[in-house]
Amino acid sequence: MSEFGPRSLYAPAGILTRAEAQEIAQRALRNSPAEETRVSINSAARADTRFALNQVTTSGENQDTQVTITAYAGNRSASVNTNRLDEASLTAAAKQAYEIAKLVPPNPERMPELGAQTYPAPRERAITLPSPTERAAASKIVTELARANDLIATGFIECRASATALANSKGLFAYDSSSTVTMTTTVRSPDGTGSGWACTDGNSFSDLDPQRVAATAVQKAKDSRNPVAIEPGRYTTILEPTAVGNLVQLIANAMQARSADEGRSFFSKQGGGNKIGLKVVDERVTLLSDPADSPSTSGGYDGDGMPLEKVTWIENGVVKNLNYDRFWAQKQGVQPTRSGGRSALRMLGGTTSVADMVKNTERGILVTRFWYIRGVDPRTILYTGLTRDGTFLIENGKVTRPIKNFRFNESPIFFLNNLEAMGPTIRINASENLGAGGAVYMPPIKVRDFTFSSLSDAV
Repeated sequence: MSEFGPRSLYAPAGILTRAEAQEIAQRALRNSPAEETRVSINSAARADTRFALNQVTTSGENQDTQVTITAYAGNRSASVNTNRLDEASLTAAAKQAYEIAKLVPPNPERMPELGAQTYPAPRERAITLPSPTERAAASKIVTELARANDLIATGFIECRASATALANSKGLFAYDSSSTVTMTTTVRSPDGTGSGWACTDGNSFSDLDPQRVAATAVQKAKDSRNPVAIEPGRYTTILEPTAVGNLVQLIANAMQARSADEGRSFFSKQGGGNKIGLKVVDERVTLLSDPADSPSTSGGYDGDGMPLEKVTWIENGVVKNLNYDRFWAQKQGVQPTRSGGRSALRMLGGTTSVADMVKNTERGILVTRFWYIRGVDPRTILYTGLTRDGTFLIENGKVTRPIKNFRFNESPIFFLNNLEAMGPTIRINASENLGAGGAVYMPPIKVRDFTFSSLSDAV
């Protein structure tokens, strides 16, 4: 029994089983005239509810299955997409892909298809989507609390379920399924001066905590009204977990071995090579991707069909791994990295609560999250962006007043070298997630000398 009413078994239509996906893939493969063929299948269902002005405004659902057939002619390849699953349509798509492949330029870095792989047994987990009634009940928790406090709530509940499959003419077949559910809300004061944001994220609807989301966003909206301006500069800063996730993900996104080896990234070593084995951040920082954190039932596989493995990118401040694709791994004489572009990302945390971080801060800033994040310098992983939805001044161990938002110019490498304290790691929705391939787990942190470069009048 759910706190939102009876649990429905509202299983999404259109999500393929393993047997159904394998049958479609086999039909596409046997009708392909190409020397080698790859078939990728994505079967997805989505349900969402949007609320604004303290009421539900839209509710919708959709599902679709897409098949991508990639045909190879030597080192040439081409892909054709279709969502028509009958034999004639799959045959036509395979033939069209092969005809196009013969016309395109050859790819000198093309790697041959893999043979059959061994995958872990799937975890038992129901892949279902919540009903419109359940989503509306969760929305109501937020809108009623906002209304009771003379505030205005907007938000979005997004639920996704999917099944993916990959097959090729060398006998490989991979299948995985997953589901993710996210609820975010922004609550504002009627005069537009106060704004609070909160999120809850999980693999299933029962993982969500709309009461916490409502209470957090409403309190931040009340506390952030009528902000005052303070001078930009470098401040001791406490970043809540979402703010940490907004920026720390940028490190993992930059950990491509090829760009490092070719001298084009922060992870390039002066004089040649890369920074594997070198300390780059505070020794308390460990960053990893683990299929066990993934929302999938089987842990996932990469774009070539290799099963994903746990990868520690940074351990105790030291670079342990970079992301090697198959071509670059072969060229460098190493094993490819089975991270799949990250199925999940986790930063290990500490034990200091945000409240204790505040108590131990003489003067500083508390940040809820960032947005409009854009790259400045890839060689230092320097980015710019804005604070949003609750930025506060800390004085003598207390949060004393809301302040106007700042533009920041910072690199996560810089502030993770100025680390003072870390809190427990939690699952977050990282908002502008910048390519995160799955669930994100981050702690709150306290850092020295975080650079705020200018003021922003945006709420």
